[in-house]
Order: sequence, then C-alpha cells, then structure tokens
Amino acid sequence: MSHRPLVFVTGLTVGDYLLWNWSLNGNHTVLALVSGLTLPPLAVACLWLLTMTVARLIAHSARRPHGRAARTRHARRGAHHIGKQSRRAAAAGRPLEEPPATTTPAGSPSRKLAA
Repeated sequence: MSHRPLVFVTGLTVGDYLLWNWSLNGNHTVLALVSGLTLPPLAVACLWLLTMTVARLIAHSARRPHGRAARTRHARRGAHHIGKQSRRAAAAGRPLEEPPATTTPAGSPSRKLAA
C-alpha cells in the first residue's frame, strides 16, 4: 500500500495549521475562520490514516517470521517434512501421489456405514 495519502493529508494539515496560526496573529479574520474550520476535519483524517497505517504495519509484521534464523528454521522444517514423506512412500513401494491400496476386493461392498 502506498503512503502517499498519509503524506499528502499530513502536509495539508500542517500547512492549514500554519496558515491558521499566521492568520490569527496577523488579524486576518476571514482567513483565520476558513482555515480554522478546515483544520479539524483534516486533523481527523490525518489521525485516521496514521492509525490505519500503523495497524497495517503491525498486521504485516505479525504475519511474517522475524529474522534470518526463522527463515532457515522454516526452510529446514519444510525440507525435513518432504524428506519424511518421500521415505515413507519409498518404503511402501509406491509413488507419493498414489493413494494406499484398499484391502477390500473391488467387487465386494463394504459393510461400514458413512456417518
């Protein structure tokens, strides 16, 4: 996700605040009124975007394993798991994708009922 809206709204908020502060100090009443009325919605939008960005960063960091050790640990665990499957398939004398053979002959019906 792009951070452009956050940067843009934050810049507008800071600029509006500076304009409002300058217009109050310089007795520019109409400009102070207009910039003062637009400042609260911009501040709310800025805080909302900041909150959503922080929440996304937390969610993103929670989904990813941290550090190099976690990546190698996951890689080793995956390779070990695949190795076990292929060894079991080789010991059974069948390919990995092939389902195990049933002990019931093809012509006789099974007496077990499905739940």
